Amino acid sequence: MWLGNVKVLSMETLVRYYSSSRKAAVNVRKINPKVPTQQAYSIAQSLYGIIKQHGPLTVSNTWIHAKDAGISGLNSKTHMKIMLKWMRGRKMLKLFCNGVGSNKKFLHSTLPEEPQTDQLEIPSEVKLQDERSPAPKTGKKLKDKKMKFGC
Repeated sequence: MWLGNVKVLSMETLVRYYSSSRKAAVNVRKINPKVPTQQAYSIAQSLYGIIKQHGPLTVSNTWIHAKDAGISGLNSKTHMKIMLKWMRGRKMLKLFCNGVGSNKKFLHSTLPEEPQTDQLEIPSEVKLQDERSPAPKTGKKLKDKKMKFGC
């Protein structure tokens, strides 16, 4: 009798684990932006500029700034959310969670840009210091080693 109850409990656990309530994540690379590609890229550039200028933003704050900017081609807040997903799939934006206690805020931010090649160049003075040969070795240490080993 007890064994039958364990079997039922394990079946319930398996059903709960594999049930349809656990859905797979949406593939954001295949999001349809609902507008032609050129227009999608122009909307994306405008949204990118807003998020870059005003820092990490929630969807609501992004919508407020987008309305103020008057982005052409952006029809509604729902369309903007689709565009933000599309931009995340194209690696233009990053979504992160800022959780404080039981409250969570999801913020969109721009990805860090690659540093310019001008900044990567090392000044010539530093190169000269690195290229100097090390100080010549003195013979004293070699003589001490020979004396230790009896050579």
